[in-house]
Amino acid sequence: MIDPRILREEPDRVRAAQAKRGLSADVVDQALAADVARRQAIAEFESRRAEQKQMGKQVAQAQGEEKQRLLAEVKELAGAVKDAEAAQGRAEAAWREAVMSIPNLAADEAPAGGEDDYVVLEHVGEPREFDFEPRDHVELGRLLGAIDLERGAKVSGSRFYFLTGVGAQLEFALVNLALDQARDAGFTQVVAPSLVKPRAMEGTGFLGQAADDVYRIEGEDMYLVGTSEVAMAAYHSDEILDADRFPLRYAAFSPCFRKEAGSHGKDTRGIIRVHWFDKVEMFVYTTLEESFAEHQRLLAWEKEFLDKLELSYRVIDTAAGDLGLSAQRKFDCEAWIPTQGRYRELTSTSNCTDFQSRRLDIRTRADGQTVPVATLNGTLTAIPRAIVAVLETHQNEDGSVTVPQALRPYLGGVEVLKPVV
Repeated sequence: MIDPRILREEPDRVRAAQAKRGLSADVVDQALAADVARRQAIAEFESRRAEQKQMGKQVAQAQGEEKQRLLAEVKELAGAVKDAEAAQGRAEAAWREAVMSIPNLAADEAPAGGEDDYVVLEHVGEPREFDFEPRDHVELGRLLGAIDLERGAKVSGSRFYFLTGVGAQLEFALVNLALDQARDAGFTQVVAPSLVKPRAMEGTGFLGQAADDVYRIEGEDMYLVGTSEVAMAAYHSDEILDADRFPLRYAAFSPCFRKEAGSHGKDTRGIIRVHWFDKVEMFVYTTLEESFAEHQRLLAWEKEFLDKLELSYRVIDTAAGDLGLSAQRKFDCEAWIPTQGRYRELTSTSNCTDFQSRRLDIRTRADGQTVPVATLNGTLTAIPRAIVAVLETHQNEDGSVTVPQALRPYLGGVEVLKPVV
């Protein structure tokens, strides 16, 4: 959540941040009113308790009828104290609900507006020109025996798939290339759980505006994650971290699950938009002051990986209205998909500043006090879209696919993937 001091001392800044995201500022006024009510409820409860303690001392010193009268008043006051305590609890809950609904304050540098108001920061490479009619990844996957959509739908429904043969080999090659790069950069490799408790989901902001896209396990208080960011953010929850060890960098592999709510009719062909996929995610804990430079480093590592895949891509600065609840700023790397004639997101990296750590109580010591840490995340590879980009970009006229140099050692030295049908 945002720093409550900013809400109290700079409410206009929070209102401006809401407007930049295209959201109503009403929640700011609701949170301020809830804060006043909470403080009043706390004062009332403390006043009643102080009165109760004082009267308890009088009872101890009184005798006879005076004592009986005071005991009756103490009993009545005890009920008032209990009511005040309950009122304080309700006020605290209302305050928390209000402040938790306010998104992170978007960076001044982030463009204002919605999904289409991004700013292109750079283009890397030129989209490939073909002297033949390129096939899309669905047809290439069929020819190579790599992607089986029909049986995926038969077994699990729409937006599911099987990776078979060289398709499965490509997944493992991409995962291992990503993990090796991360390890060489000083990341600790992690295999993260895909089922988490509600606090992990709430703490990372995925039970807010993204709740409709989340799978909940019926009958259990558990959720399937849409990204290992959730598990990794909660990994150090309720801990005080040693700042001398910063940055703490993790590269986590996990399956990811998304309902793709609101995507009806979008990307219904192929494996661009699916309900399940595997991913390697970078996650970092550091100080708030250092988080902005670390964000640029995460972007550089994403670009390095896309360069290894020999892809043409662009980097965009995501508009405030398209940021997740927790993100202060987000960069996307979008690869050129030849048969679609446009760029599609392959990776993204977000600086969540201290928004998630306040929710999950993750702190460090600085200047003799404990302060929230900053958390950042960045996709190193999301498998289906990486496979789409590699197959379509590096295809040949006969349906074969030339393997990027960096992937060849992970495919047993194979230079060309050849059709099997």
